[in-house]
Amino acid sequence: MAKLWQKGDNLDSLIEEFTVGNDYLLDENLINADVLGSIAHARVLHKAKILSSKELEQLENVLNEIVILHKKGSFPITISDEDGHTAIENYLVKKLDQVGKKIHTSRSRNDQVQTALRLWMREFAIVMALEVALCATKLFEFAKKWEMSPMPGRTHMQLAMPSSVGLWAASFAEELVDEAIHLNNIASLLDQSPLGSAASYGTPIEVDRELAAKEMGFKKVQNNVLYANNSRGKFEAILIDGCDYVTLTLSKLAQDLLLFSLDEIGYFSLPVELCTGSSIMPQKKNPDALELIRSRSAVVSSSSYKIKEIIRALPSGYNRDFQDTKEPLIVGAKAALLATKVISLTIDKLQVNEENLIKGFKKEIYATDEVLKHIDSELPFRDLYLKVGQNLDKVGSYDPYDVIKERKSVGTSGNLLADIGLDEANKIVKQNQQKLDELSEIYQKLSASTTWLI
Repeated sequence: MAKLWQKGDNLDSLIEEFTVGNDYLLDENLINADVLGSIAHARVLHKAKILSSKELEQLENVLNEIVILHKKGSFPITISDEDGHTAIENYLVKKLDQVGKKIHTSRSRNDQVQTALRLWMREFAIVMALEVALCATKLFEFAKKWEMSPMPGRTHMQLAMPSSVGLWAASFAEELVDEAIHLNNIASLLDQSPLGSAASYGTPIEVDRELAAKEMGFKKVQNNVLYANNSRGKFEAILIDGCDYVTLTLSKLAQDLLLFSLDEIGYFSLPVELCTGSSIMPQKKNPDALELIRSRSAVVSSSSYKIKEIIRALPSGYNRDFQDTKEPLIVGAKAALLATKVISLTIDKLQVNEENLIKGFKKEIYATDEVLKHIDSELPFRDLYLKVGQNLDKVGSYDPYDVIKERKSVGTSGNLLADIGLDEANKIVKQNQQKLDELSEIYQKLSASTTWLI
């Protein structure tokens, strides 16, 4: 099959294999997004009188047909197509001949790809923020349920001070809320249309970029056409960086769960349906999902790093290097989203063993409480600290339930304020569900066959 750019001799097969790579496989993720961008572009061409009303209708009908075929798994993308964007144009030409050849007027494959990616990333950022906020709600609800269940606090992995299950769970929930807010800010940054920038310098044909942006539901046009090109890779890295912060949090949470669910500690228990088995040891119930949360966190971090290293030294204008940012974007994004869902499921089913938690309260955990109990005496804090430290065997008896209730400062175990955090998380969930509903309406106006892009 001739390439869109081909003007003479066939491309050497080794160069084809090397330059295409697995791009054509990755583009299975972008077909719906590309269809939306192509319809928006066709409507702009219609306004510019490059397409007649009949031609626009023909193009929209076939583009919708592609969405339906793609849903059925019947829209193959081959290495000879190079990518999904070219596969779409090839299909349009096959079905509509000369009309299909008009779709690329005043558009480069570069801004075509950019637009599909931007649509995909905008939706992904909203979905990811929603899932992160949902995960936070589950942790807040878990924190409220076990708010007054004592849990040994640890520093340096050693017993430190009295804490609670509620404090532990709410700490991760609050962190995730901040990260959901950050992802929503990234979604706002992504909400600008690059369509019409062509290969970095626009075209002599005046196209209505504002109309294209409006059709796709973008809040604004990414104004400078060269910047629109130069931002490729950077916007992808910004999005995966946002995901990276989430998976760093999830990895720490997973590590805690792995540690605290050990038989020797037993603060928590993981239900069997969340564990896998061993091929040789019949008794094994392995927390593989939590272990993979840790490694997938590294996948997300490395995806962000890979994107930034690819674009680090590029000159302005389009360079083929950008192609290689697509895989780490999609791999990193999907890994982060799946990890978030796995943690939500785990928290839903996590079992708390309060008896084992109380057993963890060894006498020395109350040493700081012992110091502070005598703080009104004539001895200053540092002298009391030394006295207690040298006589740990004389630390008094304490009730762990009373101790965690007595901590009344904001954000401590006796004054957790989890309801405030839960309300904030639920607000993000509601707002993002509304954003997705709005996107769905936009998609339907462009392509009645298109639902979601990810």
